[in-house]
Amino acid sequence: MPTVYLVVPCYNEEDVLPETVKRLTEKMTAMIADGLADKDSRMLFVDDGSRDSTWELIENFSKENTLVGGLKLSHNRGHQNALLAGLMSAKEHCDCAISLDADLQDDIGVLDQFVEKFNEGCQVVYGVRSSRRTDTAFKRSTARSYYKFMKALGVEIVYDHADYRLMGKQALDALAEYKEVNLFLRGIVPLIGFRSDYVYYERHERFAGKSKYPLSKMLRFALDGVTSFSVKPLRIISNIGMIICCMSIIGLIYGLISFLTGSSVAGWTSLICSIWFLGGLQMFCIGIVGVYVGKIYSETKHRPRFIIEKEIIND
Repeated sequence: MPTVYLVVPCYNEEDVLPETVKRLTEKMTAMIADGLADKDSRMLFVDDGSRDSTWELIENFSKENTLVGGLKLSHNRGHQNALLAGLMSAKEHCDCAISLDADLQDDIGVLDQFVEKFNEGCQVVYGVRSSRRTDTAFKRSTARSYYKFMKALGVEIVYDHADYRLMGKQALDALAEYKEVNLFLRGIVPLIGFRSDYVYYERHERFAGKSKYPLSKMLRFALDGVTSFSVKPLRIISNIGMIICCMSIIGLIYGLISFLTGSSVAGWTSLICSIWFLGGLQMFCIGIVGVYVGKIYSETKHRPRFIIEKEIIND
C-alpha cells in the first residue's frame, strides 16, 4: 500500500483549520484501516506566512496528532509557491501526494478514488468538478470562457480542474525539474506527461473564513496563466499592427486622392477619434509586451520561490 501525503496550503486559516484537521484525520485513519494508505501516511499543512494563529494551531495539532505535519514559510509567497513547497517536501517521504485546499470545499470523500487510480498505474490524477452549481452565474460563465480561451491559445489545461490532484513520486520528481518562478501549476502538470486520469466530485461551500481569491487576485492569476504558457498574445499584437498599417496606407491613398481632386474636408471629429483609438491601442499593446518583459526579468534573477522557516514531520 502507498504512503500518501495530503498537502494543504494555508493562509490565515485559523477559523477553518480545527475542522479541517478533524475531518482529514478521520478520513486518513479510515484509509489506513482499509489498506488504501500506509501507516506512515501524513497530512502536511503549509503555512504561507499567515498573520493569524495558523502556525500555532499546526504546531499544537502536530504534538497531539502524529498524522499532522507542517511547513512554515518565512514569508507569504502565494498559493502556488506554498503548494510547490509542500509537494517538494512531501516527495521525500511519500509514494504519492494529494494537494487540496484548507477550506473544505474539495470533497475529501473521493480521496479513496485518487489512491485507487494511483494503484492502477496513474502518476497524475486530476480532481474535476462535476458541476458548478455552487458558483454564481458570473463566475460560471467567466470560468468557462477562460478555459476555452486558454485552449485557443494552445495551453494544455484540464477543464474545471483547480489544484485538487494526486501526483506520484515519479511525477513529483519531474515537477522538480521545472525551475520557473512564475508558477501556474494547472498548466505545468499536464506538460509533465505520464499516465493520468480524472476523479469527478462536487465542490462544497467554504466551511468558515473568507476566500483568499477575490476577483482582482483571480484576474491576476488568470493573466499569469496566459502569459506563462503562450506567446500568442504577442503574435496577435503583431497581426493587429499589420492590419492597422494596411488601413493607414489605404487612408493615406484616400487622403492624397481627395487632396489632388480638391474634395478634401477638414474632419476634426474623425481625426481626434483616430488619435485616441490608436493611442489607446498602442498603450494596450505596450502593456502586454511589458507583462512578458516583467516575467523575463523575474526569471533571470533566479530568486528562490520559497524559503522554509520551520518544518514538522512526525516519524
